[in-house]
Amino acid sequence: MEEQAAPIRRKIIHIDMDAFYASVEQRDFPEYRGKPLIVGGLPEGRGGVVATASYEARKFGIRSAMPSKQALKLCPHALFVRPRFAAYKEVSQHIREIFSRYTDLIEPLSLDEAYLDVTEDKRNIGSAIDIAKEIKQAIKDELNLTASAGVSVNKFVAKVASDMQKPDGLTFIGPSAIESFIENLPVEKFYGVGRVTSDKMKRMGLFTGADLKKLNEDEMRRNFGKAGGFYYRIVRGIDDRPVQPHRETKSVGAEDTFSYDLTTAEEMEAELDKIAVLVNAGLIKNQLKGRTVTLKIKYSDFRQVTRSQSFSYFIDDEETIAATAKTLLAATDPDNSKVRLLGITLSNFTPIEVKVKGASDQLRLFEE
Repeated sequence: MEEQAAPIRRKIIHIDMDAFYASVEQRDFPEYRGKPLIVGGLPEGRGGVVATASYEARKFGIRSAMPSKQALKLCPHALFVRPRFAAYKEVSQHIREIFSRYTDLIEPLSLDEAYLDVTEDKRNIGSAIDIAKEIKQAIKDELNLTASAGVSVNKFVAKVASDMQKPDGLTFIGPSAIESFIENLPVEKFYGVGRVTSDKMKRMGLFTGADLKKLNEDEMRRNFGKAGGFYYRIVRGIDDRPVQPHRETKSVGAEDTFSYDLTTAEEMEAELDKIAVLVNAGLIKNQLKGRTVTLKIKYSDFRQVTRSQSFSYFIDDEETIAATAKTLLAATDPDNSKVRLLGITLSNFTPIEVKVKGASDQLRLFEE
């Protein structure tokens, strides 16, 4: 009887640039160095949204997706600059070239992070830890920037690990340490668990991976839907997802659950403006244009509706996204509603470099 070959144990690296946009700005403009720098929308007028904050700004509690006006209150002496996506894209391409020296199995998640499968590396180094060290050093030497790396046998653990020792960190979680690592991981640190799901888990008395592990798969799915099956496997260290060099993004979206119900169209439209900025930032980071805008509304009684509008051409600017979402909202009689959540999603994509007849080629600049 022929013996079955043992499954290949992957060597996965997740590289995440440190405060990417802000770090590029501080590198290029010496007057920003050592100062709390915020890249994103300016706080004047209606105000924008924080795309990235330098580590000096993060000490004041400033984070991505925070309204710029709120960030200014937390740090009145912060410097605000608009993003330069052309510069970030150029840096990102150089980083990608560094990755390709070691493997062709590269799955970019955005301009500033990617998974690498180095199970078999081009330079026959063998050690994923050594490869991660070389990549980090090359980024520092060639671009004067720092990156953090997570190394493990699957994508989930590698991604979480890359955030453990930022900035300029390298964390290795070996096979024997994975179970303990996940059991001790707070639920809010699980990749894919957002604020709403995290709050729900905590209300259920689920605070760590060990708590999640007590639920069977049916209980997970019943409480968390389709994602419950993923959480069930992840807390057991099971993640067989391969690194996909040509992974196709199906949609880019953002949503917000409010601390109080919105009851007027004016309130809702103001929130849609903020959400549209985040969606647009996601499009730019992923170099995408789309044709379908979808509005998601969840009411105080948890009833949920979605409304969509498709265009014959591709869009990638926050003004069109926001205006379309507002038009869809107007058709739902918003002034007679109590709304607890709003979300916008853009789908039907093409890469931004592709020229489409009738499409706008202008790149409007502004993350969650």
